[in-house]
Amino acid sequence: MSLSIRNQIAGTVSSVSPGEAMATVKVRLVGGQEVTAAITLEAAKELALASGSPVRVLVKSTEVALATGSVDGLSIRNRLPGTVTDVNAGGAMASVKVAVAGGELTAAITKDAVEDLGLAAGVEVTALVKSTEVSLGAA
Repeated sequence: MSLSIRNQIAGTVSSVSPGEAMATVKVRLVGGQEVTAAITLEAAKELALASGSPVRVLVKSTEVALATGSVDGLSIRNRLPGTVTDVNAGGAMASVKVAVAGGELTAAITKDAVEDLGLAAGVEVTALVKSTEVSLGAA
């Protein structure tokens, strides 16, 4: 199945914590970083997720926020350090590519945010993604 989601990084499930309706799934990315996904318990069962399961971490580019400074005091679980590799700005929006360990993420943010943060190739950033915005696919 082909998907329009640009951000797809391979990983391996390190743990599954089931709840009543949702499960939190921790995934070790190929680059060594960890990502947490909050998915329905039904989806976790359908995918037969267990420690050691290979998966693809999927995140829409509109769900990736970028920070150039400290990210302390946030509830956002997924904080992936990286380096901007490309900025493609249009009239109102911009597409920012970020190299992270094990892959690349694209963030769709406003042109104003790009200017305010001084984003350009080579700038160090932290990509932020809420665990509820992370989807998992069987690898």
